[in-house]
Amino acid sequence: MTKSGDSSVEAELSSPGAGVPTLPQPVRGDRVRPGGGSSFHSMWRELLPVGRHPDSRGYRRFAWTGADAECRDWFREQAEGRGLGYEVDRNGNQWAWLGDPAAGNAVVTGSHLDSVPDGGAFDGPLGVVSSFAALDELRARGAGFTRPLAIVNFGDEEGARFGLACVGSRLTAGHLTVEQAHRLTDGDGITLPQAMAAAGHDPDAIGPDPERLARIGAFVELHVEQGRALDLSGDQVGVASAIWPHGRWRFDFRGEANHAGTTRLVDRRDPMLSYAETVLAARREAELAGAVATFGKIAVEPNGVNAIPSLVRGWLDSRAADQATLDTVVGGIEKAAREYAEAHGIDLAVVRESFTPVVEFDHALRDELGRILGRDTGLTVPVLGTGAGHDAGILSGSIPTAMLFVRNPTGVSHSPAEFAAEDDCVAGVEALADVLEGLACA
Repeated sequence: MTKSGDSSVEAELSSPGAGVPTLPQPVRGDRVRPGGGSSFHSMWRELLPVGRHPDSRGYRRFAWTGADAECRDWFREQAEGRGLGYEVDRNGNQWAWLGDPAAGNAVVTGSHLDSVPDGGAFDGPLGVVSSFAALDELRARGAGFTRPLAIVNFGDEEGARFGLACVGSRLTAGHLTVEQAHRLTDGDGITLPQAMAAAGHDPDAIGPDPERLARIGAFVELHVEQGRALDLSGDQVGVASAIWPHGRWRFDFRGEANHAGTTRLVDRRDPMLSYAETVLAARREAELAGAVATFGKIAVEPNGVNAIPSLVRGWLDSRAADQATLDTVVGGIEKAAREYAEAHGIDLAVVRESFTPVVEFDHALRDELGRILGRDTGLTVPVLGTGAGHDAGILSGSIPTAMLFVRNPTGVSHSPAEFAAEDDCVAGVEALADVLEGLACA
């Protein structure tokens, strides 16, 4: 994979300071063009404004909201415009089928369309748009399909609204029970079933979907890289090796609310102090272990400027290359937090809210992707691990899965500054088309 420049109109449209694009919207007949490169640009420009916040310039495409509905409508239109069979499964995931799903051994590609709060344009949507564009490329090549092909949009991958990532794929694979799903609530107290029902989906239908998984012979997810490994190596596209083990832990520091102006420092039971010291401890533990640890979300009660908090609740996200290292990091953070809490007279509760063990992608499928992509060039395709979770990782225990990464020159993700150059995106489309042709065509 050769390195190339990163000039494009897409750079202007997706840079953090750019406004919502004012390019003319393509008419319906212009949405599907022959060849993956041209159709990618058309689809990308059409999807780009959906859910973009005018102030942050980031995206707020949260599950079962209006912006999510617009994204889902866009997906359905793309499927129907290409004459694909369209369906929504019991868990709200969208599918576009070429060929008979019942035939089995299908090759599936796709990703998700939702976002983190004020996220970037590429995380998730790049994979979905590239999947449709890759199909267009294969049709332009006159490829003959010997296996069914499907494109999927998994629902609620980011977990921005209900606090749990990959809800759609977790439900499908049976990693999330119906009872657990029904207990999920958003910040306004709305439950997942209530949100699904309001969006027109039957929440009583959700649950494991082994019959659907049995139809799939391979799942390949294309994703923007959430790091700089490809930029440093000079490659446009890479293949994933594994997903680091990772999880989310909630730390509840409980003290005593009091007046900020009249309470002596020595008389305070201020949970904010213990929380702040724990944040610094997380950084130290992660640095020592070569891992990552982040307190990125906080809730404070009563949350008044002139009030000492009674409760500080912080959420820890931690990831490491292996399980033993992750256990060491999180154990060290909790030990430090308990010492700080005891010193300040604070009660502490630590709850693990979610956890995903290390995911090794199917070695045979991974090696086949490398062989396909290096077949005509003779180049070795880079293989790299990632600290980010994905639907492909959730499904890996049930079906063979693999991932392609597209270069991100800044390494920034989950931010409006997330970026991939136009020629790298097109290279990703071509790579995905080559992979799908190698797997699903004669």
